[in-house]
Amino acid sequence: MRLIARPLVLRSLLLAGALAAGVLAASPASASPARATTAAVGSATQVSSAAASLCPDADTATFGPNVCVFNDTMSQSAIQADLNAISAQQVPVASQFDSDRYSVFFEPGTYGSAADPLVFQVGYYTQVAGLGALPLDTVIDGAIDVFNNLCTAGTSDCNADDNFWRSMSNLTLNVDLPSSAPAYAPEPGDPYGAACDNTAEMWAASQAAPIRRTIINGSVVLQDYCAADNYASGGFIADSQVSGDLDFYGNQQYLVRNSSIGGASGCPDGLWNMVYSGVTGAPAPVFTGQCEQNTVLASSPVTEEAPFLYTNSGGAYSVFVPAVQTSSSGTSWASGTETGKSLPLSSFFVATPATSDAAIDLALLAGKNLILTPGVYNVSTPLLISRPDTVVLGLGFATLIPEHGIIPMVVAPNTGVKVSDLIFDAGPVNSPVLLSVGTPLSAGSASDPDTVQDVFFRVGGAESTATSATVSLLDNASNSIIDDVWAWRADHGNDVGWTENKGDTGVVVTGSDVTAYGLAVEHYQKSEVVWSGQGGTDVFFQNELPYDVPSQPAWNESAAFSGYPAFQVGSNVTSFHGYGMGSYVVFIDTTATLGVTEAFQAPKAPGIQFSDVFGVWIGGSGGLDSIVNGTGGPVTNTSDPATAPLDVASYTG
Repeated sequence: MRLIARPLVLRSLLLAGALAAGVLAASPASASPARATTAAVGSATQVSSAAASLCPDADTATFGPNVCVFNDTMSQSAIQADLNAISAQQVPVASQFDSDRYSVFFEPGTYGSAADPLVFQVGYYTQVAGLGALPLDTVIDGAIDVFNNLCTAGTSDCNADDNFWRSMSNLTLNVDLPSSAPAYAPEPGDPYGAACDNTAEMWAASQAAPIRRTIINGSVVLQDYCAADNYASGGFIADSQVSGDLDFYGNQQYLVRNSSIGGASGCPDGLWNMVYSGVTGAPAPVFTGQCEQNTVLASSPVTEEAPFLYTNSGGAYSVFVPAVQTSSSGTSWASGTETGKSLPLSSFFVATPATSDAAIDLALLAGKNLILTPGVYNVSTPLLISRPDTVVLGLGFATLIPEHGIIPMVVAPNTGVKVSDLIFDAGPVNSPVLLSVGTPLSAGSASDPDTVQDVFFRVGGAESTATSATVSLLDNASNSIIDDVWAWRADHGNDVGWTENKGDTGVVVTGSDVTAYGLAVEHYQKSEVVWSGQGGTDVFFQNELPYDVPSQPAWNESAAFSGYPAFQVGSNVTSFHGYGMGSYVVFIDTTATLGVTEAFQAPKAPGIQFSDVFGVWIGGSGGLDSIVNGTGGPVTNTSDPATAPLDVASYTG
């Protein structure tokens, strides 16, 4: 999305994963580990704080200088100064592709007050979270904001379409605004001024900006209205309680899962694709065009909330892993207790970007879980997760970049592995896959599934050289859960172009009974999602077709199929259900007129069902001949110039 109108065992596992994806991995080049070992495997690593910290009064030897841990005995002015230092650096759009990463944690307690609220902004690669066992343990009186930051010079146009890679979780936010506009750091720069910015709690973010496990007492505005053409492009809320409204306005699409809300408002309820799964207070289901596009599931078929770092009753760091739920609605913690397991920090190996791949793999082999602290990790040897129930937790959007065309992370067991809060970037040598989960033909566990949560993939944009990865996420694990994944072949940034940042497919699913929520896949050069596993369910899908296709002949699935589908259900599949799924036509970086035979391609079998699917034309010449299997549409620059969705409310194969 951008500015728009709207040693033997390992090798065999890599080969199996590549074959399942329909690609063949090149043999990894041998290389020495790129990073130095920081500690022995036997205990949680103590991270050096040699680098300068933006929160020197709140950093910790446990996690290093880019992790700030505040407590309520600190002065509010000191906390505000640290938060301002981070936001001043990370909020500007110039930070979109930098290498800085931050985790901001608040220990249990209360911060700010109605009379003196704590107000701060959340920028790129910044994680904000409470450290309580429950979100009500950590209370912030004030506002935690994301404003427009992409402005057109000389105009009043500013939007939030590029506000990616940030998060808020595990805290209570009492929305208390100061009596006059605070000294924002940095100044938001909205044309209507700071006084306008001070009128609401605003989380004007797009992809890869989840809100989880949060209580918001008040309403939250999900599109910053303090400018003209002030769009935002989607989001994800889960396991949260909002007493007021979710004010979507012109935010293009959103998934809200297993939450409780006071209501929703937009025009009237949102723009193109608002999906509610297991949400108390969700609006009525209606799917009839612009501003009336609500997909509502009374309960979520199977969920497991993301693991999170917290401090136990003795003040020691632990990681809680929630249990799987079926047919659930509302928050997992509504009763005041939560089912799951707590893991002490001593069971984790805590790595930094200075830690060698060999040290990490050795720790994993010895049975450790893994925490990756904020930073960028250049991975020379695949990180192999071979033990069932291993937890891999990133802090502050820790980012893995493969060297030598390897697969940077391989998850083998098919049982209980949790991978969350990471970014995977493609490297300069083509990788067959960026994250491989599960072993083909092995049974998974419905009661203890593998999960991939708040994991984001990027091909191009951030790197100084051309990048390539054939498939971003390969999921071979039956019964696994994909929960908030954005796979993005970059449409702006560094080394972007049809031959510069190359990626065939964002997500490939071969496992059976896989459930996905909040799946966004954009701009890949062939079928953007290939789902060949039986019994799959996808709740919410957002797609933009590639901007930069040079010509129709360069982009045809076959002689009988123009272009490539946004979502392709494999020809062998007899059961699949998709809810709230959209594909957008944005052919703006090409002079070619382009067509796609079907946005959603699937076998014509009675077990194949789509509910509330649609297409939207945004820009360029050409578009979709049909929406699903020849049904619906066309969606082109001539048939739909008003950028309104064309719908198929129900389709059965």
